[in-house]
Amino acid sequence: MKLGWYINRLRSMEPAEVAHRFVEAAKKRASRGRHEGWERYPAPLRIVPIPGVRERIRGAGPDHRAAIGAAAADILAGRFGALGRQWPDRSPDNLFPPELWRLDPVTGGLWPGPNAYAFDIDFRHDGSLGDIKYVWEINRLQFLVALAAEAMLTERREPIVAIEAAIASWHAANPPFRGVGWASGIEVALRAISLILVAGIAGPQVSRQCTRQIGEILAASAFWLPRYPSKYSSANNHLVAELTGEYLLAHTLDHSTRHAGAKLVAETFRQILPDGTPAEQTPTYGAFTAEMILLAASIGGTTGHPFPRAPLDRLGAFADFVVALGQPTPGYGDDDEGRVLTLGPEPDYAASVASAIAVLLGRPGPAPRPGDLRALIFGAPPLVASRRKGLTTFPDGGLSVWHGRTNGRDARLVLDHGPLGYLSIAAHGHADALSLTLSLDGEPVLVDPGTYLYGSGGAWRSWFRSTPAHNTLNLEGQSQSTMSGAFNWSHKAIARLDESGNEPNTWLRMSHDGYLKRFGRRHQRTIEIHPGRIAVTDQLLGGPPLDAEIVFQLAPGLVAEADGSSVLVRRNEDRLLRLDFPSSHIAIAIGEDRPDGGWGSPRFGQKLPAARLSWRGPVGEGAVTTWLTPLAPSALDTHPTQT
Repeated sequence: MKLGWYINRLRSMEPAEVAHRFVEAAKKRASRGRHEGWERYPAPLRIVPIPGVRERIRGAGPDHRAAIGAAAADILAGRFGALGRQWPDRSPDNLFPPELWRLDPVTGGLWPGPNAYAFDIDFRHDGSLGDIKYVWEINRLQFLVALAAEAMLTERREPIVAIEAAIASWHAANPPFRGVGWASGIEVALRAISLILVAGIAGPQVSRQCTRQIGEILAASAFWLPRYPSKYSSANNHLVAELTGEYLLAHTLDHSTRHAGAKLVAETFRQILPDGTPAEQTPTYGAFTAEMILLAASIGGTTGHPFPRAPLDRLGAFADFVVALGQPTPGYGDDDEGRVLTLGPEPDYAASVASAIAVLLGRPGPAPRPGDLRALIFGAPPLVASRRKGLTTFPDGGLSVWHGRTNGRDARLVLDHGPLGYLSIAAHGHADALSLTLSLDGEPVLVDPGTYLYGSGGAWRSWFRSTPAHNTLNLEGQSQSTMSGAFNWSHKAIARLDESGNEPNTWLRMSHDGYLKRFGRRHQRTIEIHPGRIAVTDQLLGGPPLDAEIVFQLAPGLVAEADGSSVLVRRNEDRLLRLDFPSSHIAIAIGEDRPDGGWGSPRFGQKLPAARLSWRGPVGEGAVTTWLTPLAPSALDTHPTQT
């Protein structure tokens, strides 16, 4: 697998990137023994705080105080959870043992520690120890922000003692550049941002030794980040994180922010498209990217190099995109729950970031939820933004969303006719061209399957990215695009919106070429939104009919009951939706012991039984139509007249 990964990765690279990789590898080898150890990274004389954060936290109201207190209480009790998992509980008398920083909470295995040079650790291919995501998550030290805020608000000594213990333990267990904590730039950056926040909030309360240790970690991070940047096919959200880390470190260490700021502005235009859609084709990664840029932009005026208006407007376009999608924000593409400011799991991350952007720009935005940490740091928008009813299309990102009222229910239909992902490897994209999702009354019904796992996912990682896992058509179980690694694609389907209109009803026609080379067919899908029902029409253009599968994935917790060529979907006793297929060749799978057996992943690390509806039959140039009929909350089911 390792050799195959390198071959496929090289195929995704331009000659300039291949040369860069060889030079970078040589730099990492040369750095061994020359740049390791804390003695090379003396703490700065002063750690400059992010302006205004301490004052805003001091003004926290009851909801924010309660949220901060609950998050801090968990840490002080030895509890930590993230990515759908709980770490083993620890004694309050020994909250941060040295092995904590390399423990995989799923397998119980320990990743290499200070005995291993960071760049010798094979975290991409060695799945025997588990998923590196889990180990990196706790090493981001984001949980310390809640402790710092709790210490400032309550003046209790316990949170300060815990902060000092965590910093001392991490400092001792992770000397530069040893162990997994230093193996990836995004992790170095996010940890540095956490420590900058902690120093700014609790700096006056922690010991001199703790301040010195924080300063040394920041100094080593400031050396690491510009030395090994993510470039070329890897220059996605990782690069934004590294540049944000560089920018905030430059401010904190009293250096010039001009260089990192200019690069961060350039990435804003690359990674947020003109219509506000995220280039990585996932709203949560888009929110992650936007949050990092937002944090840097919010202090730009204090550095002497404020962000120009144009990148701020691009952030505003992302916020408008989130508002147009509606809340809760629908999921598609990868989601690894990456955050910058966090108190733990939150129900709608993208909306929270959009709200904070709206505050910075002084414009309407989504209403923040009670206890939202970003709302405490940035404030609440002056007005709550209202979404537009009807059809909204984002041509750059290739997404359309329709909001309307049908059969007594509020409906949202999201349609994907955009690119696979960003850059040559499209790392976080899914093969979901022409797929759709449907929400009724703010609850998901037809959904994107989710992400589940990364490095340790194996066949499940492949499944959740595949075309058969999504609400679209597939041929012979093959994906429209060709996977060449867990974060890599070789052949990429090109999707497009062919035409759309509003007469006599709202309709869209979209297509992709993913099956053209292998099967000689172009998949075309037409969506027509009639009063009370939605027609989903699939065609395979270019030859006689082929056997195809058309899939509709339900959200976990929903029940599907087949009756001839129809399937009734309900939540408990509430009948939500009827699907009328072209024939009775329907299969319903839920929780069976195989990837296509009916599974959904509502959050990273979580895999739940969820009904997968599939119809199989010949599809050619003639129309094959599936009807979606939202059902009135308490009305008798009446079969629609199909035209």
